[in-house]
Amino acid sequence: MRLVAGSALVFHGITALQDGSSLESAILHVVTTGVGILLLIGLWTPIAGALVAVIAVWHAFYHLGDPWSCIMLGTLGAALALLGPGGWSVDARLFGWKRIDIRDRES
Repeated sequence: MRLVAGSALVFHGITALQDGSSLESAILHVVTTGVGILLLIGLWTPIAGALVAVIAVWHAFYHLGDPWSCIMLGTLGAALALLGPGGWSVDARLFGWKRIDIRDRES
């Protein structure tokens, strides 16, 4: 999930930067590309996922075109912010992979 969202963000950011847009739009696309790279390597995944969700919601409401791809990326970003990076990430190597064990209720 992290790789799909990250690669989609990097691809979208780079292709939008090549179109030669205004300064405000270029800043947004640089941030989008940076967040995509963070998701690809799995660094600061909860923060990057939350940023993806915010950017996608903003882009869905304030830009013309099809909002469904933005809604999908926003949903992926929110899910990554809540689920975390997973075992194959820089976050897991730096901070350890958190695992929650749920014990059975004893009646």
